[in-house]
Amino acid sequence: MNAPHLPKVAGIDSTVPSPTHTVAPTRATTGSTPAASSHAPGAVLQDRLAGWVSDLTTLHELTERLARTTSLTDALQEVLRAGAALVGARRGLLVLEPGDGLGPDTTIGLGLARADLGHIETVPRSSMSYGRILDGLPGGEGEIARPDLLSEDELDPRHREVAARLGYAASYALPLSAESAGRMGAAVWLYDEPAEPVERQRHLIGLYTGYAAEHLARQVELERTRACMTIISEELLPSRLPRVSGVQLAARHRTGPRGGGDWYDALPLPDAALGLAVGSVTGSGPSAVAAMGRLRASLRAYAVMEGEDPVAVLSDLELLLRLTEPARSATALFAYCEPALRKITLAGAGHSPPLVIGERRTEYVETSLSAPLGMLACWEAPSVEFQAEASETVLLYTDGLLHRTGDPMDRAFTRLHAAAASVPRALRADPGAVADHVLRSMLPDGLDDPDSEEDVVLLAARFE
Repeated sequence: MNAPHLPKVAGIDSTVPSPTHTVAPTRATTGSTPAASSHAPGAVLQDRLAGWVSDLTTLHELTERLARTTSLTDALQEVLRAGAALVGARRGLLVLEPGDGLGPDTTIGLGLARADLGHIETVPRSSMSYGRILDGLPGGEGEIARPDLLSEDELDPRHREVAARLGYAASYALPLSAESAGRMGAAVWLYDEPAEPVERQRHLIGLYTGYAAEHLARQVELERTRACMTIISEELLPSRLPRVSGVQLAARHRTGPRGGGDWYDALPLPDAALGLAVGSVTGSGPSAVAAMGRLRASLRAYAVMEGEDPVAVLSDLELLLRLTEPARSATALFAYCEPALRKITLAGAGHSPPLVIGERRTEYVETSLSAPLGMLACWEAPSVEFQAEASETVLLYTDGLLHRTGDPMDRAFTRLHAAAASVPRALRADPGAVADHVLRSMLPDGLDDPDSEEDVVLLAARFE
């Protein structure tokens, strides 16, 4: 390997402020003056105090950096980086494996590519320090220092081969255990040459990992909650879109980390008609997801009974919302489609207008202004009728698509129009490809990340 080797006794990495004083034992010198001898004990004490203050400052800075991480992935990376600095290593890996078996389970590396981690995972687990810790094997109750791996007579042959290939000669491992959640995982730092942390470094890394494990336990709980809310939200939405003659359907849904109230629906109606709906419930979290499920189920019932009159559907929905959840409001759009005629009748309650995408036009449908459901004592707004041409796609969406851009609403609408107009001609025959192109164009550079607070829904209907 071309990287410079660390000293035989590892020191704190230069990326973390190192103590300005060192605690070194004093040695009596022959011929020292009485004044010097009487001053030495005080100097040693001052030196030690300065070292302790420097160590506490280093720990404070590292824990502050960890506390600022807002995702589990960032927290794991920060633990690896800070630990490597404290023990004087250059590389390492962290295996997250909560002891309750509920996950998430993952392995990340510092200075190790994915292929390197793959090589390490081919080593028998019992031969690796993290395996001893996680599986409760003898010697895995606490720290495991292996200062000269290649000189160990009982080292597994595969471990020897992988260590030689990746160029590490020593390792230092610690369990990550939280009082609130028990075992969370194990971290291993790798040295290029035979080495191990000194006593002072072990003390510092022990204090740091104790704090880090509690932080990771909180992040794991948040990650589990987010995953649970995502699953619930997805289960409350259609598992598949219906097949209706004369129209092709596609939907895209992005759920925020706390679970939101954005939803969509498509259901066959009598007389070969089709009902399309999108909406958004105020709030986030379990209560908003539950309200979204109730609202969507109610709209389906009203659509079956009086779907040909979208105003009546939304009026009934507004009355239900006002009586059952007076503290909540919602936006909604319901469209009654007759695919054979390519005729669409729609009504909207505080919702953004649909967008028609075709060969000769890309334009918003003109709808009447209306307050969201639950905002007025009695909601009512006129419906709008329009005709779609053959091969045109009608795009319904929620405001989350606009809010995630971070632009003012007028600029976001302009961006959405430009994204729709730029759909390549080769993709326009597929409503799913149209929706994907709009998503990529509207939400580049990580704006489509699941950690965004805003839900996003797109429902595309292409008329044949």
